[in-house]
Amino acid sequence: MHGLILGISFSLGVTALIWFAAGRLDEFELRPDRDVPFWYPWVTATPTIWTRVSVWGLYAAHQVTIWWLIWEAQAQKSGYSKSLSRLNVLAILANAGFIVLHFVQTHLFYDGLALDVPEQSSQWSVILLLVIVLLMENQRRGLFFGRKVGGRVMSESARVLRKYHGYYFAWATIYTFWYHPMVSTPGHLLGFLYMFLMLLQGSLFFTRIHTNRWWMLTQEVLVLIHGTIVALSNAPDFWQMFCFGFAGLFIVTQMHGLGLSIRTRWLFLGTYVLSVCVVYSDIGMSHIHQVTWIPLTEYAVVFALATILWAVMRVSGWITRENGPSTSRSRTSPDAEKRDS
Repeated sequence: MHGLILGISFSLGVTALIWFAAGRLDEFELRPDRDVPFWYPWVTATPTIWTRVSVWGLYAAHQVTIWWLIWEAQAQKSGYSKSLSRLNVLAILANAGFIVLHFVQTHLFYDGLALDVPEQSSQWSVILLLVIVLLMENQRRGLFFGRKVGGRVMSESARVLRKYHGYYFAWATIYTFWYHPMVSTPGHLLGFLYMFLMLLQGSLFFTRIHTNRWWMLTQEVLVLIHGTIVALSNAPDFWQMFCFGFAGLFIVTQMHGLGLSIRTRWLFLGTYVLSVCVVYSDIGMSHIHQVTWIPLTEYAVVFALATILWAVMRVSGWITRENGPSTSRSRTSPDAEKRDS
């Protein structure tokens, strides 16, 4: 718990530093804005070879370091602990060090990976991360109003993801972290705070707090706030889609893993429905279908991902090699679930 508190404090402190030092970035000339979809304006007009070397080199070093620490932790085959291990401490220090290096790199060269890769790659890396969480947590909290989606396809794919998700999560968060320069728009500030917390979560592998349901939910729900703020800045006609879309995921799936009373869940549902009706009665009820776009997309990707993973495992024979028959265990141990109740 002390590691979590220190990590959150560090994350808030660096976010404040990004805001405070933003004026130093005004000297960089940015490329002209263009009215095209997914145009990312926070890129310099004249990047140099050293710009690319700095950002790609530091990104690669960050990625390999965290992947190696995850591999070392899995190789030790230790159970979940209440205290930080040596590898946890190294991961926290490594992420903190690369956060500082990214801040310095931004003020020296400005550009992030956005210089060379499209914005959709960053967005979908995080979307897929959230989808994987939905799939892994299906066996604990269910997928639709507390009801689990059964079947071997779902259980086998979730089992493999519980074992290896750390590698993908590390890539998605580190890639997205280095995609953006550390500028101080509201969307960037909240986005970097979100990434700092995700990096912290990734550093807490094999600890009890890593599987704490309230801590995990916090990271899932933060995307609601971030997505809404970014939409208000860049696509003000679609903020409702992001706000009520991600809130819909909370109502349908996420709140059912918290042990809330039926009365509390009905209260959340009623508040959600009332809010949707009030907002769309003003902008036009014909647009109310927008609230379904994000949930339907994520649930569709959940089933598509489960099917693809199961097919790959079936073809490769992994299903029979990996621990024999399917298991319906949650990724949290029984002891951990009792503790988090």
